[in-house]
Order: sequence, then C-alpha cells, then structure tokens
Amino acid sequence: MSKVDTRDLADLIRRPIVTEKATRLMEDNHYTFEVALKATKPQIKAAIEYLFDVKVVGISTQRPPQKRKSFGRSVGYRPQYKRAVVTLAPENSLREVFFPEV
Repeated sequence: MSKVDTRDLADLIRRPIVTEKATRLMEDNHYTFEVALKATKPQIKAAIEYLFDVKVVGISTQRPPQKRKSFGRSVGYRPQYKRAVVTLAPENSLREVFFPEV
C-alpha cells in the first residue's frame, strides 16, 4: 500500500450526507460522506482517520446511476458523485460533526 499525502486528504471528503437513511445508519456507527470520484477505499480510510481522529473498521462505496434532467428541449444529466459509508470502531463517534450542539 502506498503512503497517502496528508495534504490531499481534505480534498477527498466533499461533505457529509444527512438523509433519513443515513441518520438511521448513525445508530449503528455507520456515517455517510460524499467523496471525490477517484478516491479509493484506502485513501478514504486515511482521510477519515486523519481528519476526525477516529478508527475506521470498514468502508462501502457506491456510485449511484446518473439521473436525466430536462432543460426545455435539451436533455442533460445531473453531476456524478460517489458515496462512502464508513463504519467506525465501537468506541468512536462522529455525532458532533453531524449534529453540533447549539
């Protein structure tokens, strides 16, 4: 496994995804993020561990199919994105990231 440059890790994680399903998964210590299209699982793991100082146990990635979008007569497509569901060790949590205390 090649060493990942820590300067590039912040660019891999785009944003957390907070949907109804993702919120349900948080109860089982699974957190969902939108990541760069070319990010690999080892790079995503290194980025999450470096940015949030947690231990990652597993990662699942998905690239949902592109959706069509009509613009008058012409037809285009919505931008492609990649979703990563990150499983953390039982003693770790990212609730502060998703739900900051007011």
